[in-house]
Amino acid sequence: MTVAEQVVQALQQLPEPLQFKVLDFVEYLLAKAQGQAAQDDEHTWSNLSLSLAMRGMEIEPTPEYTAEDMKEVFA
Repeated sequence: MTVAEQVVQALQQLPEPLQFKVLDFVEYLLAKAQGQAAQDDEHTWSNLSLSLAMRGMEIEPTPEYTAEDMKEVFA
């Protein structure tokens, strides 16, 4: 017996007011799962955007600073 069949069998044994509570909880879990999927998609797109924006920067020469460059001068 699958999990879904076990859930349906147990659900049918509950009185209707409790069945509504189960339905509410299932809808909450579905909304949460959809929100997580959307968040994962956004994270993926964000990483892609960042990697495309930074593409090629690793081969750019970096400036070489001396200790003199880091001293702050007050006028």
